Amino acid sequence: QVQLVESGGGLVQPGGSLRLSCAASGGYFPLDVAEWYRQAPGKQRELVASITDGGTVNYADFVMGRFTISRGSARTPVYLQMNSLKPEDTAVYLCRGGSVNWQYWGRGTQVTVAS
Repeated sequence: QVQLVESGGGLVQPGGSLRLSCAASGGYFPLDVAEWYRQAPGKQRELVASITDGGTVNYADFVMGRFTISRGSARTPVYLQMNSLKPEDTAVYLCRGGSVNWQYWGRGTQVTVAS
C-alpha cells in the first residue's frame, strides 16, 4: 500500500540544475534508506545514489561531484540535487526507499537535459 512518488523532474538546459524529491503518498512514511536510480532510453536501470540509515551516502562515478542525495530531518522526503546536468543525464529517475529490510519503488519522474 505504500507508494513512493517522485517530483521535480522536467526539462532543463545543459549545465542547469534540478532538485528531485521522493516521499510516500498518503501520509508520513520515513525513508530510513533510499536509493535513486535512473533508466535512459535503450539503457539498463542504473543506481545513481544511495543513503543509508546512518546517513552514509554513495554515488555512481558518472554523477560524482555533481549530484547530492539528502534527506529531510524526519527522514522524508529524500532529495536528489542535480547540478551541472548533461544531456546524458536524461532519463526517468526512480526512487526506492523504506525501512532497512523492505523498500518500495516510485514510478519515476522524467528528467530531460537538452537545449
